[in-house]
Amino acid sequence: MTAARAAILYSGLLCLCYALLPSLTFPNPPLDVVEGFAWGRELQLGYTKHPPMQAWLLEASYLLTGGHSFGAYWLSALCAALGYWFIWLIAKELGLSGWQGFWAIVLTSVTFYFTLPLPEFNPNILQIPVWAGMMFFFLRATSKGALLDWVLLGALAAFGFYTKYFVVLLIGTIGLYVLLYADARKHLTKPGPWICAVVFLLLAGPHLYWLYETEFLTFRYALGRSNPAGSLFDHVYNPVNFFLAQVANHAGLFIVIALGLSWQTIRTFKATLTSQVGPEPAANADRFLLWFAFLPLAVVLLISAVTGSEFKHMWGTPLFVLSGLVAVRFLHLPVLWSAPKRSLAGAVVIQLIFLGVLFGQAVLEPLWKTKHSRIHYPGQSTADVLVDIWKEKVGTDLAYVAGDMWTTANVTLHAPSRPSMFLEHDPLLSPWIDLEDVQDKGVMIIWRGDSAQPDGHIQTLYPDAVRSGTKTLPFHTYGTFRDLKINWLIIPPGKVAMTGDE
Repeated sequence: MTAARAAILYSGLLCLCYALLPSLTFPNPPLDVVEGFAWGRELQLGYTKHPPMQAWLLEASYLLTGGHSFGAYWLSALCAALGYWFIWLIAKELGLSGWQGFWAIVLTSVTFYFTLPLPEFNPNILQIPVWAGMMFFFLRATSKGALLDWVLLGALAAFGFYTKYFVVLLIGTIGLYVLLYADARKHLTKPGPWICAVVFLLLAGPHLYWLYETEFLTFRYALGRSNPAGSLFDHVYNPVNFFLAQVANHAGLFIVIALGLSWQTIRTFKATLTSQVGPEPAANADRFLLWFAFLPLAVVLLISAVTGSEFKHMWGTPLFVLSGLVAVRFLHLPVLWSAPKRSLAGAVVIQLIFLGVLFGQAVLEPLWKTKHSRIHYPGQSTADVLVDIWKEKVGTDLAYVAGDMWTTANVTLHAPSRPSMFLEHDPLLSPWIDLEDVQDKGVMIIWRGDSAQPDGHIQTLYPDAVRSGTKTLPFHTYGTFRDLKINWLIIPPGKVAMTGDE
């Protein structure tokens, strides 16, 4: 078997497994997926929490699958597949051998972010092909100078901007690379980089305008939920914690590398590293790999250290698409190995373990766990109950639901009428909501728990309101999960409070 066929077979089967398993076993989508479906129903240029691309793609999958949610798992698998494809293309462009490209894919696939988190299609997962693709098109643009590569780089950068603003870190990394190195800087005298910038601005322009119109809603929301440094200790702890989490993320990669070694190769390890083994890489290949593999991580750690801010571990997802390539290039794999088949077997076992964990979470967890689980939330049955109650009391289709994100988003996803999510009954958090239309059609306020009244902003709108009803639903058809108590407050047409003074 050729290296290319082996890469297609391995990555194809792997992505198929990560798409099929949740499609067949997850009773309800994960948190970010449900949220994305609720945003996507509105088809806006931006949303409260993120740019719109994840939500747009989820809405497209909803329409293509005839109103089902399993398309989200296939979108995640497609992101991984495209990421592997770009890794293969980068390896080829850098002058690495076919088998080095294959092993770069295998080693990348066993890093944590390409395994257990994969079914939760969110902006982090969507960044995988964006970052890998941008690195590839930049590499080819600077090595071959083709105008099309610069255009594609600008288009993909704009796509990434619609995905998550974190892509600005990669754009800055590319820009600094061009300014510092003469072989890349010479392209500034040609039209390529400038056309790339124009393409980016033209495509990203509508979302930039939306940000301006909404007074930078996503940034204000992020600042409101951020955890600023509480003490000097945070300036040390937060970057160290993030770094150690990323090292742990590579545990599978370290294991697979170690499995291919023998005592003899370990004894001669240092000598092997100082010698050139395998094909001669392209000019500046090592510089490219080291720059893009480590500079973005270094910037994140520096920002965290200076500001004391906490970076969520999952934000590191796109930072390590080159990890496998760095390993095969600087450890001279697979030449260094004496038992590559053992390494491949180890990679397969690691994947089976993670797939087994996903299966256990979906099928076995309800047998012993009592704490509520997102993927076992009774989203469909909750939506059915609330839609029927609204129809019975008001006589129309449910058009708007207000409350916390998780409770309302599940109704938006599962109800046949797909009511709009009026997040926390706050027009500042849902600027696309037509308040006059809400007044004409009414709104159902929903919340979970034992409280007879909604809390937070909604309680200030309706200070004397008490729930119209409550119902206890089983959190799962079997097992030990505690039941879910859902509450609702029916606000009929003409009675909707528009401000906190009413």
